[in-house]
Amino acid sequence: MQRRARGERNIVTDPHNSEPYSVHIQVRGYETDSQGHLNQAVYLQYAEHARWSALRHGGIEQGDLLARGVGPVALETTIRYLRELRAGDEVDVDCVFEWGEGKTFRMRQTVRKADGTVSAEVSAVGGILDLKARKLVPDPRQVFKELSADPGVFGL
Repeated sequence: MQRRARGERNIVTDPHNSEPYSVHIQVRGYETDSQGHLNQAVYLQYAEHARWSALRHGGIEQGDLLARGVGPVALETTIRYLRELRAGDEVDVDCVFEWGEGKTFRMRQTVRKADGTVSAEVSAVGGILDLKARKLVPDPRQVFKELSADPGVFGL
């Protein structure tokens, strides 16, 4: 049985097919803008929170990455805003890792309201930076596999 942190749930069922890892968030009033809806920059913060939560859930802590001399980097992020969120709305932000060949990987995320309405879609390209050489490592999958207690969280 997997341990879940409060407000987080993992619905991965097949380690070879990355299903969404999800974190639950309630929109706070101070995150809204003058139109009364969630400020556009906060969507990125929600996505980043879900990514770091997924790393922790898979057994990778920030200190583990630093001890190895590497760190995750965002190379590209695209957000599609579909439906507004207002203070008090509850959302689940999921995170799916997609792997190909080479130095980068993709993360696809959905910000979904409690009623199932998709509020935003986030697509990001990331890599693992060698902090000394200041270059991407050749195989980020290997870093995730070696550091993770549960590679299935990352679709590995």
